[in-house]
Amino acid sequence: MGNEREALPRRRGHGIPLLMLLGAALAVLAACATPIGRVGPGFSAQAQPAPPAQGAVPAVQPAATATPEPTAIPTPTATPHPLSIDALRGREYPGSDLVVEQTLAPGVNYNQYIVSYRSDGLKIYALLTVPRGQRPATGWPAIVFNHGYIPPPQYRTTERYVAYVDAFARNGYVVIKPDYRGHGSSEGEARGGYGSPDYVIDVLNALASLRRWPEVDPNRVGMWGHSMGGFVTLRAMVVDRGIKAGVIWAGVVASYPDLIARWGSTSAAAGPGAAQPPPGRPPSWRSQLVTEYGTPDQNSTFWATLSANSYLADLPGPLQLHHGTGDHEVPLWMSETLLEQVREAGGSAELYTYPGDDHNISRNLYTALARSVAFFDTYVKGS
Repeated sequence: MGNEREALPRRRGHGIPLLMLLGAALAVLAACATPIGRVGPGFSAQAQPAPPAQGAVPAVQPAATATPEPTAIPTPTATPHPLSIDALRGREYPGSDLVVEQTLAPGVNYNQYIVSYRSDGLKIYALLTVPRGQRPATGWPAIVFNHGYIPPPQYRTTERYVAYVDAFARNGYVVIKPDYRGHGSSEGEARGGYGSPDYVIDVLNALASLRRWPEVDPNRVGMWGHSMGGFVTLRAMVVDRGIKAGVIWAGVVASYPDLIARWGSTSAAAGPGAAQPPPGRPPSWRSQLVTEYGTPDQNSTFWATLSANSYLADLPGPLQLHHGTGDHEVPLWMSETLLEQVREAGGSAELYTYPGDDHNISRNLYTALARSVAFFDTYVKGS
């Protein structure tokens, strides 16, 4: 089992949390474990996680590109770009009262519901779990659970991530897993996680709705994210100062310049006109942004405003990162780089790596879940 960890100093002077195993209680989850979402449109959900490739992924190097012609950069204005952290911070996230739409079969020691709330005027659905038993005087601790990429037409509220939600729910947390707009029954258009602020907005409104609910302690809320959901989690944490701690599995947590140069399609990095999408297919978010604002080398200030990595000094709590070294969808260097960036910003983080494991950390699933629960117990429940 993976047991490699790099730890960073914590701003608040806390020690590194003890590893806690879920034991026999989590073992029963194996029968109900379901695959988790993929990172991009080129992948689809599998019936079971595929066996991971042996060995670590080689270090990914920036793609070599020709020197682009100088691009006319728009004159900066007082209005921040909608993707920027400043724009997200300038918005309001009122959320709404949670409305129970459907009661589901209960878990071992918790109840489950499909609920709805409002975000940007849209009706957004979510899975909600609520512990049974005596509610703490201040309310239950809670976790906002941000899923990874699943093709929106295939997404269903009660499918995928079943064992993951159960691990937190059975340990005394209210869990809300938002269905981003355009997913499942949620209203609106699914415009993607990286070229639009929509999913972060939906998550921050879910967080506000959860804090309004009398059963939850609004001062004890953490956030968990996988893959694209890790991207959403990091952005939400530099916007909302009340999130106590974050756990990110195989997260897309690189800066925008690194996403363009080192991950996925790199055609935009060569500048406007380097590659055009097929007829009838809209340009990618990379191409659109580079065409309008220039490459990161040409307009570094603009690209810095989009990246949560530029605001890590504002993280409100510690991060726990998990990554398989055999992950061929989101490379390990993203988590390793974020670890160093948090250290340089004076924050607190730790990284667990799982040798040879895949994007879903399927070989070490229950070890990673146990570590995640223990981390939240220390920094969310214990707070």
